[in-house]
Amino acid sequence: MAEVLFKKVDYSVKKLVEDISMGEIGLPDIQRPFVWEMTRVRDLFDSMYRGFPIGYLLFWENGYSDTHRTIGAGQKQKVARLLIVDGQQRLTSLYAVMKAVSVINKDFKQQRMKIAFHPLDEKFEVSNTAIEKDAEWIPDISTLWQPDIDVFTFVDEFLKRLSTKRTLSTEEVKKIRSNVNKLIKLEDYPLTALEISSSVDEDNVSDIFVRINSKGTPLNQANFILTLMSVFWDEGRKELEEFCRRSKTPSPDGSPSPFNHYLRPNPDQLLRVSVALGFRRARLEHVYSLLRGKDLETQQFSDEQREKQFALLQEAQAYTLDLQNWHEFFKVLKRAGYPSDQLISSRIAVLYSYALWLIGKRDFKVDLHRLREVMARWFFMVTLTGRYTSSPETQFEQDMALLRGANSVDHFIRILNEQISAVLTKDYWEVTLPNELETAAARNTGQFAHYAALCLLEARVLYSKMKVSELLDPTTKAKKSALERHHLFPRKYLLRIGVREKRLINQVANYALVEWSDNIKISDRAPKEYVPELEKRFTSDELQQMYQWHGLPPNWYELDYRDFVNERKRRIALVIKSGFEKLVVDV
Repeated sequence: MAEVLFKKVDYSVKKLVEDISMGEIGLPDIQRPFVWEMTRVRDLFDSMYRGFPIGYLLFWENGYSDTHRTIGAGQKQKVARLLIVDGQQRLTSLYAVMKAVSVINKDFKQQRMKIAFHPLDEKFEVSNTAIEKDAEWIPDISTLWQPDIDVFTFVDEFLKRLSTKRTLSTEEVKKIRSNVNKLIKLEDYPLTALEISSSVDEDNVSDIFVRINSKGTPLNQANFILTLMSVFWDEGRKELEEFCRRSKTPSPDGSPSPFNHYLRPNPDQLLRVSVALGFRRARLEHVYSLLRGKDLETQQFSDEQREKQFALLQEAQAYTLDLQNWHEFFKVLKRAGYPSDQLISSRIAVLYSYALWLIGKRDFKVDLHRLREVMARWFFMVTLTGRYTSSPETQFEQDMALLRGANSVDHFIRILNEQISAVLTKDYWEVTLPNELETAAARNTGQFAHYAALCLLEARVLYSKMKVSELLDPTTKAKKSALERHHLFPRKYLLRIGVREKRLINQVANYALVEWSDNIKISDRAPKEYVPELEKRFTSDELQQMYQWHGLPPNWYELDYRDFVNERKRRIALVIKSGFEKLVVDV
């Protein structure tokens, strides 16, 4: 028989709640978004009241003794011995209701979990105004578990209030007393926890979770690190989550905030940036072990090691969340020709580029203007080529490994430029990129890079006097998008002439950015019909320049469709190259 990696421990609800209060069990702070609907909390108490099982809990031993300290432990009396792997929402529900504390809902608003109970019908409900006015209900069962409650007095007052509304029979009074007592005794409800040994690594803990919880979302290294932050540096996790919350909407009073038009990150995403900056690692698995204070050679835990590693994370997170750094970095994306998230297909490309930018600024002290130029080239390259699309951690680990030998500003710049040149070769521009443009994907990196190049080239929209960059400005909002992707050879027209393959119809080469008003006028007419009308707006020189920007050969609308697609792919690739060359190599 294989070694058993866990032990079974029986708890009462009361014991669990007490252990959470003491800090024995590391329940992440109650002031975090609670994802369950209130009806699920109601059903949880209903199941317990009826004696139904509500599932196992899964804990993971920390591997620390009571002498370990936390960073800003607050009111907790000890460091958590157990971390919650599965059961967080159930425990949060039990703790919040029985302690009568508020949670933060998904809209980041304070909310009490008020669960009502009907003693005669033995029915639970989410409390509301009508229930609060109805004498038949106990509108908030949390009252029953408060330390200063006198249950006999509470029941007497409930019966007195109800008797003013209607006459109660002896049986009803007896039933109410019995059922309220039954409800109070839910604190004795038994729960079983599987406590996984501290010797088990995080990969196996995740595997255990998946195997016993088929409906659960697989855990990842970021989950574990965020849990550790809850235990040893809860202020840091709160700060991280608050930053992410504020990044989603503009500041209501106009004060500085993380809001931007590129990225509305989640905590685990920004955690990756801090880890990259602090530890120069993309893979989180080793960082997790380090933050636990584990010596990777001896496999032993150490307070000193843990505190040292958390200090590195604290410093890196402060730099990552610095608003000046945050907004200064977004100038890199704008410089690269990407005015907003409309043209960005990969969040991880933004995050990893931010990490490299921070490393260049903090660790190599690169001048901001020089750093912006090289990072704009880097971001254009990684976005165009999808560098972090497949196995992003592996690729970024390799990128950071290149920097480990760098010892100067010039060396840092040279390493990035060498990688850019190694990827964007003559063959890439002339062969690889045109072939990659042969796709019908709606969010093609090549198509987005073409639009970015048009911004860099200060190009005008096709058949318009307006610049692409002006109409892609994220601060310009209207009911209709200022720009629309238009089939140069309309879909219905192609179907009429026998071109029916969707992949061929929706080729990147068949799309162009036009103003929405023109798109409506074009409708499904043949190019030979609508183009001469649009060309009348412009001089021959203007048309020549416009067609060059948009990769269109002269009299393109008279070409056979397949010939047109093949020729335009080649021309779009050259336009992207021209746009990229607008980015300064070095300053």
